[in-house]
Amino acid sequence: MDPLAKIEDLQITFLRLLLRLGQSQDNLLVAKVLYRMHLATLIRAGESDLKRVNLRNERAKTIAREQEASGLQGLDFSIKILVLGKTGVGKSATINSMFDQPKTETNAFQPATDCIQEITGTVHGVKVTFIDTPGFLPSSSSTMRRNRKVMLSVKRFIRRSPPDVVLYFERLDLLNMGYSDFPLLKLMTEVFGTAIWFNTILVMTHSSSALPEGPNGYPVNYESYVNHCTDIVQQYIHQAVSDSRLENPVLLVENDPRCKRNFLGENILPNGQVWKSQFLLLCICTKVLGDANKLFEFQDSIELGQVSNNQLPSLPHLLSSFLRHRSVSNSAEPEIGIDEILLSEEAEEEYDQLPSIQILTKSQFKKLTKSQKKAYLDELEYRETLYLKKQLKEECLRQKESKLSKEKSFEGNDGDDAENNVAPEAVPLPDMAVPPSFDSDCPVHRYRCLVTNDLLLARPVLDPHGWDHDVGFDGINLETALEVKNNVFASIAGQMSKDKCDFSIQSECAVAYVDPVGPTYSLGLDLQSTGKDLMYNVHSNAKLRSLKHNFTDCGISLTSFRNKYYVGAKLEDTILVGKRVKFVMNTGLMEGSGQLAYGGSFEACFRGRDYPVRNDNLSLTMTALSFRKETVLGGGFESEFRPLRGMRLSINGNINSQKMGQVRVKMSGSDHVEIALVAVFSIFKALLRRKATGNRDLEALEGV
Repeated sequence: MDPLAKIEDLQITFLRLLLRLGQSQDNLLVAKVLYRMHLATLIRAGESDLKRVNLRNERAKTIAREQEASGLQGLDFSIKILVLGKTGVGKSATINSMFDQPKTETNAFQPATDCIQEITGTVHGVKVTFIDTPGFLPSSSSTMRRNRKVMLSVKRFIRRSPPDVVLYFERLDLLNMGYSDFPLLKLMTEVFGTAIWFNTILVMTHSSSALPEGPNGYPVNYESYVNHCTDIVQQYIHQAVSDSRLENPVLLVENDPRCKRNFLGENILPNGQVWKSQFLLLCICTKVLGDANKLFEFQDSIELGQVSNNQLPSLPHLLSSFLRHRSVSNSAEPEIGIDEILLSEEAEEEYDQLPSIQILTKSQFKKLTKSQKKAYLDELEYRETLYLKKQLKEECLRQKESKLSKEKSFEGNDGDDAENNVAPEAVPLPDMAVPPSFDSDCPVHRYRCLVTNDLLLARPVLDPHGWDHDVGFDGINLETALEVKNNVFASIAGQMSKDKCDFSIQSECAVAYVDPVGPTYSLGLDLQSTGKDLMYNVHSNAKLRSLKHNFTDCGISLTSFRNKYYVGAKLEDTILVGKRVKFVMNTGLMEGSGQLAYGGSFEACFRGRDYPVRNDNLSLTMTALSFRKETVLGGGFESEFRPLRGMRLSINGNINSQKMGQVRVKMSGSDHVEIALVAVFSIFKALLRRKATGNRDLEALEGV
């Protein structure tokens, strides 16, 4: 049976129990349980099964009514309850009250329970098993050892058969006199773990005792007094688990035989509540929610404690980033295969052999016919392409000659080449795109900087959401790349920002050894701040060139974050087919924190005719990722081309086996500004979709 079918059976059992107890589905506690089960089912089912989930909820209610009307007795449901609390708070007395008979010994003056024992009985047709435990002593330095010993014995006992519900007892009439049992709650959290508080109910005994007097001399209000006392205990529990999100349900109990009764003979509290039926209902609801969490495996994804300690890196995300990471080589060298493409073409000779052309003015261009305009623009574009290819080819030859001259200088000809090495002149970097501002003058000058012959390039980081008349510096960016030794290159890039409260840094450092005719080895260190912690990543790659058009890259990675370590390995192979086609295949795995994720991808890239001058390309990608016995298959495409002169169109999209994906279209141009009106249509469609989603969520809530 799949989890959805098991949840349906659990829901039928819960509804049958409600009918036997005479509880209505309109009860606030019952409605909360049904809503949480429905919400958890929606989360697990996904969007495609929403209609099926709603039908199952209605069918469960119908089946529960039919089974109870037919007198079907078989109901496989039982509750195991662990009882914890100090000595003399009424643990054993509550057990006897629930069974309406003395099942265990009680004593008002000394501890009555000296060992762990199971007490089983039937309450309203439900099998209930209580695990009665020895009481804890009040918190002090002398009793801490004894309390720890009792807790460890209870922990060993419940390890064989974990309880469904935990009851923690306190006396309501003694809480207002000064509550000082925080060390006891802290010790419970250390011994049993924070998970014990998920299924814990706070039980307040002696709930019919006389109320204390208020400032006006009259007894305080019952409800306000109960809320005040339970808030005190809840706050200490929050401090013990270091998490204020936890809210434990509260149960009021009165075991005094002189307690008031209603016309049915049931014990009632001062607020008119029948506590025994409420006791059983609350325990049933807690067990049902716990079983639902186990079926959907939600209990492993919910942890108590400080929020910052719960933020751990995702293993699939680390693996995907590692597979996309490219090894480091000489930053001055072009991409693989570009130099061969440029040197194999005769763009320089073609450009030099072209006849001269007369550049027309605007008035002359307007006088041409439509076909003449097209022929003239095509000719200019053809000449521009050849000129750019010629420039790139010359740059590639210049780099090769520079590399050869450096090799000669290392052989002892330093004096001859020293005169030829002239420091480059300082040139300004392009201006940043500054967002619109109400300032009278453009603040671009604040971000201008020069590229000098210094090894380190420092630039300010623009804050796009800064205030007017403000400096607008969000941080500083540092970059450097140099050749440390012959064929040994190093690069450092980082960004740092700091204000009065936060400090963040991102840095990538790498060093690589490049053999001109052999492999390339690289070692890198990445540093990134996440909140107040730092994440370190050490990675190493080895790139081998087995054939002329085949490159193999293998790498390992070690990530450290909050004393947890993640180890990864990958293997990648790149195949060049001709000048325009490239295939990249990789596979890898990532392991850490007792978990394992593995996957791979295949990418086919088709370049345009004028590559690398015109970056027209089409890329198709297939991915597979397996994590926690679940495999996700995905596919994507990315294309960039020029549909018209003066316009670029970029389209990319992806989809996976979980029916999630996206498509993005980006257009840029200067000749056809009217295309920007497409954004109005997109915004309108997004607003309609959001409104439809809101209406659908409202209908789902009303159905619950």
